Amino acid sequence: MTDPRRRIPRTDALLAEPRLVKAAEELGRDRVKAAIVTAQQRARAGEIAPEDVVEAALAGVESPTVRRPAGLAPVVNATGVIVHTNLGRAPLSGSALEAVRTAGGYTDVEFDLTDGRRARRGRGALAALADAVPDAGDVHVVNNNAAALLLCALTLAPGREIVLSRGELVEIGDGFRIPELLTSAGTRLREVGTTNRTSVADYAAAIGPDTGCVLKVHPSNFRVTGFAAEASIAELADLGVPVVADIGSGLLRPHPLLPDEPDATTALRAGAAVVTASGDKLLGGPQAGLLLGDTALVERLRRHPAARALRVDKLTLAALEATLRGDVPPVVVALDADVNDLWSRAERLAAELTTRGVAATAVASVAAVGGGGAPGVELPSAAVSLPEHYADLLRAGSPAVVGRLDRRRCLLDLRTVPESDDRRLVEAVMRCTS
Repeated sequence: MTDPRRRIPRTDALLAEPRLVKAAEELGRDRVKAAIVTAQQRARAGEIAPEDVVEAALAGVESPTVRRPAGLAPVVNATGVIVHTNLGRAPLSGSALEAVRTAGGYTDVEFDLTDGRRARRGRGALAALADAVPDAGDVHVVNNNAAALLLCALTLAPGREIVLSRGELVEIGDGFRIPELLTSAGTRLREVGTTNRTSVADYAAAIGPDTGCVLKVHPSNFRVTGFAAEASIAELADLGVPVVADIGSGLLRPHPLLPDEPDATTALRAGAAVVTASGDKLLGGPQAGLLLGDTALVERLRRHPAARALRVDKLTLAALEATLRGDVPPVVVALDADVNDLWSRAERLAAELTTRGVAATAVASVAAVGGGGAPGVELPSAAVSLPEHYADLLRAGSPAVVGRLDRRRCLLDLRTVPESDDRRLVEAVMRCTS
């Protein structure tokens, strides 16, 4: 009865340990289970104490020498940028991850189990999106927002004109430009107004027999302030041609912290014929292009031959439906985080690190939405401040931790770090000191 091997945790208990559950979500259950078995064997051989099995299993899972089944490495986002494009934009919720695992096998994605016949593809995800935005007559999903805009151009203005403001001829990340996308679809751009001021009269003067639609593009990642003006969707909707509103960041309803960020519900109520948006930004789901609007128009988009080339796979459909119906997505949790709670966490983590010999302090921080959403909006936050050299060390760790440099200090902003990752954050810092 005194044999210490009796204290070795059972496999099922270890698989339920929160940190190992998290690892399984990120890296796969089989890999975590293999690391657990290895740690148990080491404990039976007397190499480690039974109490150290969990830490040994975590170390085995996260060891950089272990070959990953895919090239992507897990990252703890401590930058304070909620929708970080370079880190994959929106992290999926637990519900979405579970849905993706289910969708990895055979599913009823395009099959009716009741009558055994073919069914509309992705009907669950489409129904969830329609329920989330009741003002939309119909909805459709393609593989990203650029694809949504391309489909609108192909359907509404092939060989015709799209009227849009010169102030909305935007370029976003990696040199991607909206005008080049639209003209690649065989449309002509009719530019109106100036870079800083465009009136509804400018649009009205440009509309003619060749007009396919009016396009309203949210600038997303920049702001024009001072002597500036733009026409509203409501004003443009009275001009007699369809208005396509690209709202960008995927906000479906107004959010109190983002009063100037356009949302799908408000745009539709203002008279937009079609709203396009991204699924992997403020919605907090997988990469997808959302199309919401007039019933007949959305059906035309869905029936266009190019829609087949732009369609999403079953994994995206599963993740999108679960994002809309399941757990609160991490992006929303981060956006709505209470700054007092963030301060408490920062003080607790800094105190623990200090007692373990690290020069850590809790400091005020400013987070951002990111991903082209809510430019200029500052979100009060709290961070753990470390000496500057920790930035390189943490990025090289496993899991990699990405913070940001500020006045020769490495800041780990907690608004973008789930509280469940606090222990991983501490251990990652401590590995840098050894």
